[in-house]
Amino acid sequence: MRERLRRARRGDGDLLDKPDYALVGIVRIPELERSPAKAIGRRVLWALFSLFLCSLVVYVDRYGYRDAKGSTLSYLDALYYSAVTLSTTGYGDITPITESARLINVLFITPLRVLFLIVLIGTTLEVLTERSRQAIKIQNWRNRVRNHTVVVGYGTKGRTATAAVLADGVRPGEVVVVDDDPTALEEAAADGLVTVRGDATKSDVLRLAGVQHAAALVIAANRDDTAVMVTLTARELNPRAKIVASIRESENTHLMRQSGANSVVVSSETAGRLLGIATITPSVVEVVEDLLSPEEGYAIAEREVEPTETGGSPAHTKDLVLGVVRDGKLHRVGDAEVEAIEVGDRLLYVRQGERS
Repeated sequence: MRERLRRARRGDGDLLDKPDYALVGIVRIPELERSPAKAIGRRVLWALFSLFLCSLVVYVDRYGYRDAKGSTLSYLDALYYSAVTLSTTGYGDITPITESARLINVLFITPLRVLFLIVLIGTTLEVLTERSRQAIKIQNWRNRVRNHTVVVGYGTKGRTATAAVLADGVRPGEVVVVDDDPTALEEAAADGLVTVRGDATKSDVLRLAGVQHAAALVIAANRDDTAVMVTLTARELNPRAKIVASIRESENTHLMRQSGANSVVVSSETAGRLLGIATITPSVVEVVEDLLSPEEGYAIAEREVEPTETGGSPAHTKDLVLGVVRDGKLHRVGDAEVEAIEVGDRLLYVRQGERS
């Protein structure tokens, strides 16, 4: 395990040294979905804008142009010239010389040419420019990403944890999912999340996800040893981030905390405890599920102490207080240390959910 940890910290190659275009396919930035009709409509509007802009420029300089009749160009002539020029049609042995023919050419023939170009090369151009566009988006994202949440592993636990984070008001663009499973990353991208493909035990992968600037890190790995290595590496990169990890076996709890995790959730024992309670008092399990679902019913939340509450008892506040966080340590209501609320305390309380 120590050798694996050394290899993970060393990494096979620093991803941060690679150019942004080499990260396309590794980092994926979410974008709004657009219908094909809207995409083609935008292209047509840009084509029309270019056509009329070009025709305006030609018309302003109309005295420098002559048509086949040798007369000065009208605006219709300038529009015709712009249309056949921008559509790469050029000049042939058949040239419209009447205004009606040129009007038909502008209103009917040229749109057909533009439509032909869109159908023929539109998709090819989009594929060719997609890589450059993604590289620019990755560069911009890396420059501005700060105080975000990194989720390692997008399985059942990771998806549920992400849903809870989003329900608490965090925007999808502020959540980065790290996983090496393409299917999981596709699901995360479909949810509007930023994704990074790679092994989260490697320091360069975590740095690419911006762990060094993150406010919180959620570790939902499938193996406890993987969770330990990710925690060690992440804590080394960011001593201030809040790290919350899930493990399967309770005997690894102390190891996770020694590695730098602020909170450790033992998934197997928690689920087993709820199953045991459900056989005796099923309503208790329903209340617990209600408290863990912030979008409805009741929810557990944390808030700052109001000035009017200072000096009073936690039991006499307007909310149902479950605990007091003082100097980063949680105290239960009734403990002697928190008989009186002090400035700087934070209250852990039960609040009404968004939907009752």
